[in-house]
Amino acid sequence: MHRCMASIRRWRMSGQRRRVHALSTHSRSSLAQRSRFLCVSSFFCVTLRASRTFARLAHFMSDDPIEASMHSSRRTFLHRAAGTAATGLLGSAPLAVTASCVAERGPAPPRPAAGRKIQAIAFDAFPIFDPRPIAALAEELCPGKGASLSDAWRTRQFEYTWLRVAAREYADFWQVTADALAFAERALRLDLGEERRARLLGAYLELEAWPDALPALASLKRAGLRLSFLSNFTPRMLGAAIERSGLGGLFDRVLSTDLARTYKPDPRAYRMALDALGLEREEILFVPFAGWDAAGARWFGYPTFWVNRLGLPAEELGVSADAAGAGLNDLVEFVTAGA
Repeated sequence: MHRCMASIRRWRMSGQRRRVHALSTHSRSSLAQRSRFLCVSSFFCVTLRASRTFARLAHFMSDDPIEASMHSSRRTFLHRAAGTAATGLLGSAPLAVTASCVAERGPAPPRPAAGRKIQAIAFDAFPIFDPRPIAALAEELCPGKGASLSDAWRTRQFEYTWLRVAAREYADFWQVTADALAFAERALRLDLGEERRARLLGAYLELEAWPDALPALASLKRAGLRLSFLSNFTPRMLGAAIERSGLGGLFDRVLSTDLARTYKPDPRAYRMALDALGLEREEILFVPFAGWDAAGARWFGYPTFWVNRLGLPAEELGVSADAAGAGLNDLVEFVTAGA
C-alpha cells in the first residue's frame, strides 16, 4: 500500500514538472508575440476608446428610427475606420488588422426603395476637386519625405475629426488640418518653418476640379437634377475651390458639416442634405470619394455611387455602394440609365 501511494505521488510530481516546463516554454515563445501585439494595439487605443464613447452616445443623437437602428453599425464603423485612417492613403485605403479584429458587425440598413426616382445628388468634395497637388507640393517642399508627410498628415486629419466628434470637442476642418500638419511635422522630425507650413495649408484653398467635373456636372444639371455638396470642408474651403474651378451656379446647395458642428460619418452630417433639399433619403444619391464615406452613407440610407478614382477595394463593413466607377462620366451613365 505504501509503495502504491509513493508511486502515485511520484507520478503526480512528474506531471506537474512537465506542465511547468510546458508553460515556461509557451511563455517564452509567446512573449515576443505579445510584445508585438501590444506595440501595434497601443497605437490604436486612443482612437478605439473614442469610437466606443461615440457608440455609447450615438443612440440619442437622433430620434429617427432608421438612424437609431444604426447604433451598432456606427460602433462597427468607427472601430474599423480607425484602422483605415492609419494607412494614410487619402482616407480610403484597406483596413488595418488590429482595428478590424475587435470590431463587431452590425446589421445592414434597408436598400433604397425600388422605383423611387433620384431627384438630387449630394457630392463629397474630392470626387469634384483633385487633391493630388497637395501631395505634389509636399514632395516639392520636402524632397524625399513628401509622401511620408502627406500620409501622416492625412491620417491624423481624419483621426482628429472622428476623435473630436466622439469627445464632443469640435474644431472646424481648417483647424483640424492645421493641427494634423503640426503633428505630422513633429512625428517625422521635420522643421517646415512658417513659410512652408503656410504654403501647405494654403494648398487646400487652391484646389481645382478634376478634368471630367465640369462636363459631367453640366450633363447632370441638364437632366434636371439638383446638385449639392455635402462635405467636411469648411464653407471657406468649399467656396475657394468652387470659384477656382469655375463651378459657380451649378450647385443648388453648398453644405459644410461645419454648420452642424460635426463630421461624417455622424448621421447628423448626412441628415443635412435631407433638411436642405426637402427630399427623402431614397431621392438623394450620395457620391463619396472614400470607401468609409460610402459605407457611412449607405448606413444612413442613401443610395450611393462611389467615385473610386484610386481603384481601391471596398471596405469590409457589411455594406457596399449601390454602384461604383472610376470617374464622373461613369456617374452620369449610371444616373441617366436609371432615369
